[in-house]
Amino acid sequence: MTKHSRDQIFDELTNILREVFDNDTLVATPEMSAMDVEGWDSMGNVRLFLAVEQAFGVRFRAGEISDIPNVGALVDAVLDKS
Repeated sequence: MTKHSRDQIFDELTNILREVFDNDTLVATPEMSAMDVEGWDSMGNVRLFLAVEQAFGVRFRAGEISDIPNVGALVDAVLDKS
């Protein structure tokens, strides 16, 4: 498993967010949350986390996902798991 830097994770999350939500203007920032992105509803969240798990080779339990309030916390969670 490759250890990623915070910057690499943010860059990859930008790509993932753009693909999952079909919006090429999205840029992953620490404070970004579902409230900031059109289409980031419960199904969007499932698609996002599946893409994150695949991209970084990590797995999240349902309880962990609900405890992640924003993209910054998601980056921390990926770092913790990789």
